[in-house]
Amino acid sequence: MAERQDDRIKVLIVDDSTSARTMLRRIVEGDPGLVVMGAAGDAFAAARLMKVELPDVLLLDLELPGMDGITFLKRIMDQRPMPVVVCSSHTEFGSEKSFEALEAGAVEVILKPSPRDEAGLQEATVRICDALHAAVQSRLGTRPARRAPLRDKVPGPKLTADAILPPPMIGRVVPRTEPIVCIGASTGGTEALRVVLEMLPPDAPAIAIVQHMPPGFTAAFAKRLNSLCAVNITEAVDGAPLTQGNVVIAQGDNHLMLRRIGASYRAMVQPGPCVSRHRPSVDVLFRSAAVQAGANALGIILTGMGDDGASCMREMRAAGAPTIAQDEASCVVYGMPREAVERGGAVQTLPLERMAAAIMGFARRQKMGATG
Repeated sequence: MAERQDDRIKVLIVDDSTSARTMLRRIVEGDPGLVVMGAAGDAFAAARLMKVELPDVLLLDLELPGMDGITFLKRIMDQRPMPVVVCSSHTEFGSEKSFEALEAGAVEVILKPSPRDEAGLQEATVRICDALHAAVQSRLGTRPARRAPLRDKVPGPKLTADAILPPPMIGRVVPRTEPIVCIGASTGGTEALRVVLEMLPPDAPAIAIVQHMPPGFTAAFAKRLNSLCAVNITEAVDGAPLTQGNVVIAQGDNHLMLRRIGASYRAMVQPGPCVSRHRPSVDVLFRSAAVQAGANALGIILTGMGDDGASCMREMRAAGAPTIAQDEASCVVYGMPREAVERGGAVQTLPLERMAAAIMGFARRQKMGATG
């Protein structure tokens, strides 16, 4: 039976470029669960459309004539809060304004694709449609709460971490090392990570993070967090030491892995295909932790749609690592954590505000074990 239009997610596109609106309309309407209810070239035209009918989610450019996207977003959140996905250009201005948009209430930021890059456009199609589905499943969504389906009808195969590195050997024991924490997050993760990292003291254990974010945005994100936190936060660089008091965030469009050297670790940053439909992928980071760190690592999975990280968190657990998923009540989107719990990867669930204490407790236990 054909899906009724009323069942589809209504998307309003706001972008001042006619070609961009055409491209985004084509992308959105290629997803059977989405429908474009309208497209506007500026905030005023969008407001007129919204007086007639409210969308389920807004796909918003920030560089608009007359009233800029940030001002429009703030007015929406003051008058009629709704899910907003920001579609931003890859510029310094775009990066800075995107984080301002997240702070103003946007659910997610995605990179505006180039219509001339066919391979990139295909990947962007998946990211844009996933972001729109995730936004409607977020706490701002006005539709009845329901479990977001894992959407596999996308271009190309859905690769596992096997595409990047082999699985851990069963029964292999990793010698004791410095403690290392691996965190994965997606939709809602930028704010969740801020909450966790702001609560950590300067002597927190080394932390490696994969946050699903477009290329060019992760450096600005790391810089922004670093200005707020006692720990030192940087974008990951290949070969950089992962040491106490330091946090690295995976580069957009590159995978992040651990490499053990003696009793410590270094970051490995490398390109490769999307894994679990993402690059960087949480599954890739978690598999490297299972292989390289074993019980010396702590795995944490935060808010986000989909299942990235769930399979390889189970590998971390099998290797002896403690594992934690964010609880449903504190998630913007309870997707990735739910999958981690249901697949047997997460040993424990915790609210967001208790994650920092869990990280420090893990570090203390590791230190006590080393001296015991």
